[in-house]
Amino acid sequence: MTARDAMEALFKLVPLGLIAVAVCFAVVVIRRHRQVSGAWSSGYTAQARCVRSYTTTSRSGDNAVRTTLHHVYEFMTPGGRVVRFDEEGGPSTTVEGDIVTVYYRPERPEQATARVPAPGKLALSTGCSLVFLAVFMAFAVFFLIVANSGAPMPTP
Repeated sequence: MTARDAMEALFKLVPLGLIAVAVCFAVVVIRRHRQVSGAWSSGYTAQARCVRSYTTTSRSGDNAVRTTLHHVYEFMTPGGRVVRFDEEGGPSTTVEGDIVTVYYRPERPEQATARVPAPGKLALSTGCSLVFLAVFMAFAVFFLIVANSGAPMPTP
């Protein structure tokens, strides 16, 4: 394999890998949308206690730190099953010991949410995420086509 062959393989594999990652993110976004909207529309609610609150931090490539707030809630279904779930991104005003209303589907109570129903906000955030991922994938496809067409890359 020559250096040129390796470079051509790289220009094919990198965009395909980026597209695969974007598709995986899209699946996660759609799955979470369905879980939350399904919990809201099920009509099942319960009073849950916040049993723990914690934060996680992550660092991005430019050394920016992102902090995410998590809450762990516990509730009991009408059948007597105790369910505990972790949800990220909740309100910072909810602290350990607080009682909140959770929404859940009876067949999947572990996928409950303590988020207040806001279908429009959920649809907007899901839509924006999917549009971003579609643009990202379109760029990767464009790069894949141009890099493998033999034509010179466009310059700004």
